[in-house]
Order: sequence, then structure tokens, then C-alpha cells
Amino acid sequence: MNRTPLRRSLAARLPVEFRTLLALLALLALCAAVPARAQEDRKLSMREAVALALQNSRELALARVQYTVALNEVGVDRSVFQPNLYTGSGAAYTNGFPSIGGAPPAIFQLNYNQALINPALRAQQHAAEEHAKNMKLEIDRTRDNVIVRTATAYLDLANVRHSLDLLRKEQASAEKILGVTRERVAANQERAIEVTRSELTAARVQERIVRLEGRDETLMQQIRDLTGVGDTQAIEVDTAEPSFATDQQENELANLAMQSDRGVQEAENDRLARQEILRGARRSFWPTVDIVGQYSLLSTINNYTEFYKGFQRNNITAGVQITIPLFAAKTRANVALAKSELQLSELSLGSKRQEVRLEIRQKAQDVRELDATREVARLDLKLAQETVELMQAKFDQGRATLRDIEEVRLDENDKWVAFLDADFARQRSQLTLLQATGQLAKVFQ
Repeated sequence: MNRTPLRRSLAARLPVEFRTLLALLALLALCAAVPARAQEDRKLSMREAVALALQNSRELALARVQYTVALNEVGVDRSVFQPNLYTGSGAAYTNGFPSIGGAPPAIFQLNYNQALINPALRAQQHAAEEHAKNMKLEIDRTRDNVIVRTATAYLDLANVRHSLDLLRKEQASAEKILGVTRERVAANQERAIEVTRSELTAARVQERIVRLEGRDETLMQQIRDLTGVGDTQAIEVDTAEPSFATDQQENELANLAMQSDRGVQEAENDRLARQEILRGARRSFWPTVDIVGQYSLLSTINNYTEFYKGFQRNNITAGVQITIPLFAAKTRANVALAKSELQLSELSLGSKRQEVRLEIRQKAQDVRELDATREVARLDLKLAQETVELMQAKFDQGRATLRDIEEVRLDENDKWVAFLDADFARQRSQLTLLQATGQLAKVFQ
């Protein structure tokens, strides 16, 4: 029985709108599947990863908020030297002389005050400004820390994945050696202990692979947390090897570190703040001057006429208030305290400078040592590669076995992994040196 005409007749009876709707739904499903597949992998360059980390860093956002808080604290200390106007109204019952807090009760009252000369308060304002500068430095420090963490995680992930590729090749070689060894043992050409030795070699390679696979997952999650990349997206790193090397001399690096070190700058700002506090404490022996003013609207309900010869409803007072300290024991104590705090700050600054000078020299020495270590690892790898070439030539001539060539390939892969580890250690040390000398932001601009 021919069913083709029946199918065609059923399709013909379907409404045109329904067939169009089905076609649109199929097209939408196809379009939705393409982006979903495209979003499975996300290739990030190091600069892009650092930029995303700076945008998504909660630590950096917190540092900015703390800087805003410090600026607002400066505004609070500065406000006493700006106009301050208050108003109020009230009613009170009095039996006797009309007074509330030394002033007559008023229907409406307007008060104005502004500090004009007050060394102690002015010193507090300047000290708060120096504290705000330290909060600004905290933003820079946090930014550099985010850059270093992101770049280090990125480089570590690239190193781990390269090492995994090498170890998987090494695993294949170890399996081949194990197979050849078993055949030779079966043919009574090798002792049985050689099988165990080959199995141990393969197991060690597998152990390293498992360890690196776990490290890969950890680093990917760390980069996701730093950059804000979704958990459903796999991260591909750029294989291009960045360079963080610098040809500056040690004295030049030390000078850059002294100029850009956040700890030294904070210590300098703290010393300036202590100097301002000491200056303000000493000037507190001088008079203070405030601008004051008051307007009061009074009424007769509080029996003013019984105590005053005349009554005036509207009252205005304006002028300056001068306070002259005659004997101020607290001021002398504040001066002594400010002197000791300034001395402590100066000693801390000197110690911090010496500490930074020693640290930068140690960091520069670490970079030189790791450069030498990398060069040794590179030559060791080169020697292993040349050994593989010689063994391959012997194998082609029939003078070497498959086991011999796989063993030298195992050694080559080990040298590769050692070189990658040495290269990563050098890059991490170079990043630390750039951060210490204030050149990190320029590299990732």
C-alpha cells in the first residue's frame, strides 16, 4: 500500500500559519543552541583577565568605600570652620527668673557659629587629610595585589596545562615501556622485578597527572572568582609567554621602591599628621576666635516684665567670641603626647625605609637566582632533547630498542616540566619585583 499520497494530503490539510509557526520554532531552537555551545569555552588573555578582575574585585570596591569614608571624615572636621546655622522653637513654664540653660526661653531662635581661629581643630583636620591620603594608597595597594593574584593564577594555570600535556605523553611512553617489559619478562629476557619498576614509573606519572588535574580545577575556580566568569564556562589561557623582565640596576630599583612603596608613603603621611597635631597642640596656648550670632523671638508669657525694666520681642546678637587660655594643664599634656607620637612616627619611618631597601635588594637577588635556575633547566632540557634525537637515530639504525627511546622521552618530558616550573617561578618573582618598584600598573595598562 502506498502511503506517500496520504502523508502529502495530511500536510496539505495543516494550516499555513501552523506550519510557519513550526518553522520559526525550529529556527529559534537552532539559534539558541549555537550561542549556548559558543559560551562553553572562554579564551582569556592575561590583560583581559586582569581587567575583569579589577572590575569585579570586592576588595578594591571596599578600599574605594573606605577612601570615601576618610574623605567624609575630613569634611566633618572641616565643617567647624564653615558656617553652621541652627533654628528651633519651644515653650516652657517658668516660676521665677525665666532661664533655660542660661538663656531665656524663646518662641523662635536662630543660632549661628563658625570657628575662625582654632589651632587644635585645624590640626585635627590636617591629620584627617593625611589619613585620607593613606586610604588612597590602600586603593593602589589593593589594585596591585589583585593584579598580582590574577596574573600569578593565570601563569600557574598555563604552566599546569602545559605540564599536563607533557605528562600525558609521558604516561603513553610509560605504558609502552611497561608493555615491552612484560613481553621481555614473558620471554625470560628480563627479571620480573623490572615489571614492578615499570609499573611504579607509570603510577608515579599518573599520580602527578591527578595532582595537576586537581590544581587545574582549583586555579580555574580562582580565576572565575577573580574575573566573574560563569561556572559553566571553561577557561582557555593564551599560550603566548609574557615577559616581565627589567634591565634596571639595583640602585635604580631601590630608588623606585623608596618612591613608590605604599608602606613608606603611609609612614610619611603619618609623620606629617603627627607634625600637624604637635603644631596645633603648641598653638593651643593662643586664643581661639569664633564667629557667633543669635536671633530670638520672645514673648511675655514667661513674666519678663517682672525681672526686666524693658521688654523687646525681637533680639539679635552678633560678634566674635575670643577664648584666652590662662592656665591649661591639658594643653601641656597634649603637647608632650604629640611630641612622643611624632618621635615614634619618625623612628617607624626610618625603620620602614631600611626594611624596604633590604627587601628590594632581596627581591632583585631572587630574580637573578631564578634566572640562573631557569637557564640551567633550559640547558638540561636542551640536552635531553638532543639525547632523544641521538637515540632516535640509533633506533632507526636498529641499534636501540623501543624501550630505550621511550625512556629518553620520559626523561625529556621530566626536563620539560622542570623547565616550566623554573620559568613560572621566575615570572612570579619578576611580578613581585615590579609590584615592589611601582611598575606593575604600567605593564597592564
